[in-house]
Amino acid sequence: MTTILAVDCMGGDHGPRVTLVACRHFLDAHPEAQLLLVGAPAALESFHHPRARVVPASEVVAMDDPVEVALRKKKDSSMRVAIQQVKEGQAQAAVSAGNTGALMALARYVLKTVEGIDRPAIAYGLPNAKGGATTVLDLGANVDCTEQHLLQFAVLGSALASALTENDSPSVGLLNIGEEAIKGSEVIKKAGELLRAAGSAGDLNFYGNVEGNDIFKGTTDIVVCDGFVGNVMLKTSEGLASMIGGFLKEEFTRNPLTKLAALVSLPVLHAFKKRVDHRRYNGAALLGLRGLVFKSHGSADELAFEQALVRAYDAARHNLLDRVQARIAHARPLLAGTTEVPPLPVTTD
Repeated sequence: MTTILAVDCMGGDHGPRVTLVACRHFLDAHPEAQLLLVGAPAALESFHHPRARVVPASEVVAMDDPVEVALRKKKDSSMRVAIQQVKEGQAQAAVSAGNTGALMALARYVLKTVEGIDRPAIAYGLPNAKGGATTVLDLGANVDCTEQHLLQFAVLGSALASALTENDSPSVGLLNIGEEAIKGSEVIKKAGELLRAAGSAGDLNFYGNVEGNDIFKGTTDIVVCDGFVGNVMLKTSEGLASMIGGFLKEEFTRNPLTKLAALVSLPVLHAFKKRVDHRRYNGAALLGLRGLVFKSHGSADELAFEQALVRAYDAARHNLLDRVQARIAHARPLLAGTTEVPPLPVTTD
């Protein structure tokens, strides 16, 4: 079965210089995929492939454009036209490395949210010690969240993880300052109550509270948090990975002794570098919309942008949208707040 992706080829820091190379590599590796290359025809005319065609767009959303400009003034931007292909059924998913705020606003405006979901969320996979990835959301779309929003994120993340890993019951953790249910802000404690109720109802596999280090341990398949905390955590982890890579490079050239030690351990160092390379996990899903949209890092190189295409392709091929809607439909009474949430158990010493 053919899966078609609409690609905003003009977005991001590098534009067609990176996106077109990534598109070619992706098509060569995925014979059942087709691409709609959205952007200025003059910039894309050099790309020729039997499973790709150009969809013209006369404008580009700059990385520093305000959301209002993307929504109201640049109505023929490559970002908007790519999303429109999903709305019109010409593509199963859209991928862009452009301005995150603009992408979220345009996706929400063009596609609308699924019934039962107030706010879309950004979900991203971070490498963990078990050799896989922990899906974390939200990573920046929603700074201020209520307990209902966190419950919605858990439902969305469960659908994403189950679609991409074939795990029908992925575990969900609520990011907190401790494992105990009595810890955290009022919003976090109320969210914990809702998540426990969702677990009792069979809507989620709720593990309980988790801490920041549990993300990289792989304690749960999914970790839920608000967008402020999630974005800070994401940028910190990327900075740490870059620092480790720089440290290893420095030690390799410091002196003959460390160079010899590095040569002996080179296979291990290469494997470690590959594991923590954030480019391999590029491609964040914008969940909760009536269509699939994936966000690549703005600074993505060819490898990273290709990974974003792969994640969008896998999500579309595994019917992520249908799985999201099915989970939401099952959890709708709880999402609407129409069921009674059981209180925390009372313990006595």
